[in-house]
Amino acid sequence: MEKQIINTTNAPAPIGPYNQAVKAGNMLFVSGQIALDPASGQLVTLGIADETHQVMKNIQAVLTAADMGFNEVVKTTIFLTDMNTFPQVNEVYGSYFTDNYPARETVQVAALPKGVNVEISVIAAK
Repeated sequence: MEKQIINTTNAPAPIGPYNQAVKAGNMLFVSGQIALDPASGQLVTLGIADETHQVMKNIQAVLTAADMGFNEVVKTTIFLTDMNTFPQVNEVYGSYFTDNYPARETVQVAALPKGVNVEISVIAAK
């Protein structure tokens, strides 16, 4: 199976040896996104809701670059540094889906890249 690398300037450039996403057949594997503003390169740190919105906007940009959208997301993983922020993250996250929500797990971790509070990765299928 051939794989296609997906990268867009509308999402933050990778900060390590990986790509924003890889498409294999009808599946798209989107790397974990954090709250980096792709235009400024700065972290969005105004609060967990704003941070989560930036993460979801970054995911949306990668999905769009692969000619997909949130309706094609089948699986998500949410990483949080504080599970107490889950209600706010969940509210923002849920606003990006209309129905037929994807499978998901949410886990608390000790730390995330660049000291962020939330990172989300997705798998989509078309």
